[in-house]
Amino acid sequence: MKFRRAEDVNSALVAASGILGGYIAARESGIRSVGTIPLVAGGVWAGRTWLAKGGPSTAAALGALYVAAFGASHPLAKKIGAWPSVAVVTGAVALASHLAAGRR
Repeated sequence: MKFRRAEDVNSALVAASGILGGYIAARESGIRSVGTIPLVAGGVWAGRTWLAKGGPSTAAALGALYVAAFGASHPLAKKIGAWPSVAVVTGAVALASHLAAGRR
């Protein structure tokens, strides 16, 4: 299997897919831990691009945001609901990814 060059990957789309995919996998399987598979895969795949496009500091900052967004979605869901919470954190991560590494 051959992956596209890291510089050619849309990291905002990949990061968003990881968060959304993680939520959907957990919800539809009924097993929360199943959601970690797409969540981690999306984070690693996006992280590869963040590193290639922005260097270690950009990759570390966006990686920390990715993990923090996942963590923040849980208490936020208690206030605004699960889907709105996932939408908010996914949008935040995708926007940050696009601004920091997507336009290069």
